[in-house]
Amino acid sequence: MSTDESYTYHDVVLDIQGQIGVIKLNRPRALNSFGGNMQIEVLTALRVLDEHPTTVFTVLTGEGRFFSSGADVKAEASREERVFGSAAEKKVFYMSMFASAMETLRSLITHTKILVVALNGPAVGGGAAWFPAVADITVASETSYLQVPFSQLGLVPEYGCAVHFRQLIGPHRANDFLMFGRKISNQEMVDWGIVSTILPVKGFDKAVLAFLKDKLDVNDGRSMIEAKRLQNEPLRAERLLAVYEAADALAERFVINAPRDRFLQQSAKLRGKTG
Repeated sequence: MSTDESYTYHDVVLDIQGQIGVIKLNRPRALNSFGGNMQIEVLTALRVLDEHPTTVFTVLTGEGRFFSSGADVKAEASREERVFGSAAEKKVFYMSMFASAMETLRSLITHTKILVVALNGPAVGGGAAWFPAVADITVASETSYLQVPFSQLGLVPEYGCAVHFRQLIGPHRANDFLMFGRKISNQEMVDWGIVSTILPVKGFDKAVLAFLKDKLDVNDGRSMIEAKRLQNEPLRAERLLAVYEAADALAERFVINAPRDRFLQQSAKLRGKTG
């Protein structure tokens, strides 16, 4: 047994049912934000399923009412401010901070099994930006929506999502979503081709499994995996490069303190409204 197979999860639940492997984000009280050990555990589970001899589908979903709310805001707010000797030192520090997120996107992009994102509820920030556009299939519950506040927070579209969503929904819709922070409803997700089908909130997990088992009953698993490979291989290099270029741009925003300054501006506006 490999180290990954015997790994103990705390912030993720890994469940393998026949030809379907399910990775469930399991920080419901924190709306499945990327805190704790979640990113490392997602990476570990992706490696296990990528190497699994019989699985065809890898499902990524969440526990509770949210799929994921993205960054752990409380953890970020409590981070001590550091003093750097130069802009270069500061940039390297932030690039190193982004390593696990970059590896998460690399693992999703190069995953060999059919990647299914099952939006059990709303996806916000990184939860919306990282996953649906690199999935092979996305299904969603009746309560789901997508929204990202990157421009509002002085950030940039994270880890390649500007390119990934452009490939999926075209540049104008991608700009509306990523640049202007427009909330995309579950019906718009269907209309725009992001989501294949909407499933009931009640019994959502079982409905996802039934949806995929129907596909397995009709189709050969290896043929479906090969279809995925043939479709994704021409896109892989562009997608991976986009991950790095977005991380580079994000680090530069932190070098000039744009997110901090934007946060202070927003806080001052709120104080003015309540003062």
